[in-house]
Amino acid sequence: MNNSEVSAFVGSTRFATGDLRQVIAKGKTILDQDQWAQVLIFNDETSRVIDVDWSGTLEEILQRVGNMVSVEAPKEAEGETDVRRPGRPRLGVVAREVTLLPRHWEWLASQPGGASVALRKLVEHARVANQAKDKQRRAQEAAYRFISAMAGDEPGFEEATRALFAGKAERFAEMVEGWPIDIREYAKRLAARAFG
Repeated sequence: MNNSEVSAFVGSTRFATGDLRQVIAKGKTILDQDQWAQVLIFNDETSRVIDVDWSGTLEEILQRVGNMVSVEAPKEAEGETDVRRPGRPRLGVVAREVTLLPRHWEWLASQPGGASVALRKLVEHARVANQAKDKQRRAQEAAYRFISAMAGDEPGFEEATRALFAGKAERFAEMVEGWPIDIREYAKRLAARAFG
């Protein structure tokens, strides 16, 4: 989990946007007043719901959130140390399995530097060439994640989803118009990144 901004809803009302710890404090106040309130916190970048264990005091909740952040930091494999060894530095290279047809392996083997170098070049080229499409796709997925969680039962949900993935901003705005105001405005804000 990163430290990006979050937005929190109780029912269909957005009650806070900002730093996760500050939003949790506001959410805890709401839950202290109404233990049956349903508080959902969304990462503003990805629209993933941030799972918070609301039990205990605010300090205990914030401590658990701090532990979640440290648990998600990359870990070194067991037995690895920072001892420098002879040879090339690791540079963050990760070995994983790739399944290809024999003709692909033959072509890769004939490339200067071998299969690994050729694959890295191909991936880097595709990554650069598809940056705009990838950014749009991530924005569409984030908007969809939010509307699925918060507006799945709202009228026009299916048509709004189709408009989102078809890139039809006006149709999307038309379909979400009848939704609760905070859900509608947040959904439009998320979708704007996909349409822009």
